Amino acid sequence: MSGDALSQDPAELRRRIDTTKAHPARVYDVFLGGKDNYPVDRAAAAAALAANPRGYLDVRHNRDFMRRAVTTLAKEDGIRQFLDIGTGLPTAENVHQIAQRISPDSRVVYVDNDPVVLAHARALLTSGPEGRTDYIDADLKSPAHILEQAAKTIDFDQPVALCLVAILHFVEDAQAYPIVRELVAALPSGSRLVLSHLTEDLNPESIRAVQRTYTERGFTFVLRSKAEVERFFAEAGVELAEPGVVPAHHWRPDDAAPAPEHADAADLEGLDAIDKVRYYDISDVTDADINVYGATGTKA
Repeated sequence: MSGDALSQDPAELRRRIDTTKAHPARVYDVFLGGKDNYPVDRAAAAAALAANPRGYLDVRHNRDFMRRAVTTLAKEDGIRQFLDIGTGLPTAENVHQIAQRISPDSRVVYVDNDPVVLAHARALLTSGPEGRTDYIDADLKSPAHILEQAAKTIDFDQPVALCLVAILHFVEDAQAYPIVRELVAALPSGSRLVLSHLTEDLNPESIRAVQRTYTERGFTFVLRSKAEVERFFAEAGVELAEPGVVPAHHWRPDDAAPAPEHADAADLEGLDAIDKVRYYDISDVTDADINVYGATGTKA
């Protein structure tokens, strides 16, 4: 585990946590039914849900896309190293749990810049004895630093899966494309790119309403078209794998999405709308619900 990140003084860590502004990782945690968030994050999630009452399906299917992608790369492609940037708060089925269940010697490095994620990062470092996990306290906008720190755990002479899952829509074009190029350039041939991204191609009215709720709270929130998502792969020298850039629920579906938590109707009745989300079954998804693309590819 990263001594630099996890040895931070708890008091200093608390000072870094800004509870007056919503943070993407914590808002995401609200939608996943997590507890590591603040009222400002719940307010942002609730506003997004009010703008698009089926919007929780984007979050949950994005997470399930990641599960399927990591499973495919570990089981079918033999990838044993994963660099997950924009990790978010620990939840069920983190990357190392998926990968190490398939291959216990897998190495996983997580990267995030939210001090709340850092405070809970030890839950991401429960590697089995054969593998390794690490956590880097860093921003996606500092790719050179990320690569330098990741090299302590990852062997960059061997293929690496770079996971940029639901993070690039928080970065403007002027930075987003160069960041991806720089990160991929450091990876050897045969490495993979796993990427998901929000779009207005599919159901523009619902996602633009959500976009407004986030931009009003000071987030950068860039919706990109299919062609703009494909550009991340093309400019980085990554060949898209089948089925290409597709709505997340159509990327190699395997009918293994986690079952929802059980709650009695009486218990649900007393919950706020945002608290009910974790009890909803996501298997009833339709194309009219999804605003996120998913794709993977291989570096030549």
